[in-house]
Amino acid sequence: MNPSLPEVYASIAVPKTGSFWRKLWAFSGPGLMVAVGYMDPGNWATDIAGGSRFGYTLLSVILISNLFAMVLQHLALKLGVVTGKDLAQACRDAYSKPVAIALWFLCEIAIAACDLAEVIGSAIALNLLFGMPLAVGVIITTLDVLVLLYFQGRGFRMLESIVAGLIVMIFLCFAYEIIVSKPSLGGIVSNLLPKPEIITNADMLYVAIGILGATVMPHNLYLHSSIVQTRNYEKNEEGLRSAVKFATIDSTISLGFAFFINAAILIVSAATFHTSGNQQVADIHDAYHLLDPVLGVKLAGIFFAVALLASGQNSTLTGTLAGQIVMEGFLNIRLKPWIRRLVTRLLAVVPALVVTLLYGEKGTGDLLVLSQVILSLQLSFAVVPLVLFTGSKSKMGQFANSKVLQIAAWVISVVIIVFNLYLLWDTFF
Repeated sequence: MNPSLPEVYASIAVPKTGSFWRKLWAFSGPGLMVAVGYMDPGNWATDIAGGSRFGYTLLSVILISNLFAMVLQHLALKLGVVTGKDLAQACRDAYSKPVAIALWFLCEIAIAACDLAEVIGSAIALNLLFGMPLAVGVIITTLDVLVLLYFQGRGFRMLESIVAGLIVMIFLCFAYEIIVSKPSLGGIVSNLLPKPEIITNADMLYVAIGILGATVMPHNLYLHSSIVQTRNYEKNEEGLRSAVKFATIDSTISLGFAFFINAAILIVSAATFHTSGNQQVADIHDAYHLLDPVLGVKLAGIFFAVALLASGQNSTLTGTLAGQIVMEGFLNIRLKPWIRRLVTRLLAVVPALVVTLLYGEKGTGDLLVLSQVILSLQLSFAVVPLVLFTGSKSKMGQFANSKVLQIAAWVISVVIIVFNLYLLWDTFF
């Protein structure tokens, strides 16, 4: 079977000897690219709503969601390292052709939905920063495909560096927001453990499920199982064990950054809106316009919009890569990268453009919510095969999940699936 992303497969050298830090540096990068999906514009609305309505209470939900994500991403990278196949290729091998095609179709819908959130998020950020009409912003975000192509031609490390740079920008913007919003340290620490009212209060439970549903992204599992193979590690037992170890450290640290950013959005919303009585702020536009007057500073709104733009651009980069991986993995179709990315982009841009022209700001907000619902629908079709494959001795050999890890993985899967089904039921019925 052809390797995943053949143009960059095993293109980054891993030292056979040397210090722990030198080896970790060689494996650093894929985790950050995956972490992007956990702080994309689709997460912002749920975090803002959670903070403005319930203060710091739902911080524990963000923490639990991140811990779930760490386990699932560990399974995804382990599958890629040990089997040499990404999740899409593993599904194509394991299932009949009709099942594989159905899984591919569902995954393409999820990637288009995710792309939709990124396009809308970037367009909203351009509108907030430069007063650009949303429709123009949507069109401008299609041009980043050309930028992506240019940089991937210069090596995968270059792409990872761009992503890392944008994450640092988001991190610094929210560090500033936290400083000027002066949150309650006691309120933050005391709410890192879940409170019973999250379950007993129906409104709070709904927002909590929304946060969980928006956090774990199905396309990230496909992405991680592929891009971890850009490292040129040895294919013997010691080499595989070392690759799994260092890739897991990279992934876990990177998802720690994602936790900080998601938590920061909720903390800023709680400190700014909940404490000042603006408890119905659930929209990115409202948050932007209220930040400066409520906090009494000049730059809070601008930094908020800059972080949103960086988040949208970052997610675009990883979403288009995931699209290429999924099509090549499920169908074994090798399109030229620029054609593949143009198709992925148009699938997201056309509906975003139509809704923006017809319904304006309100329509894009609803579309952002709908994109998260579609992602929730697809999640179980990625998580269940991943847990099955990584628990299989015949596929993974001695690297198969231990009994404790397998039980934990199934518990996480069931919790995520049940919560997402609840969200879908509540949305449609």
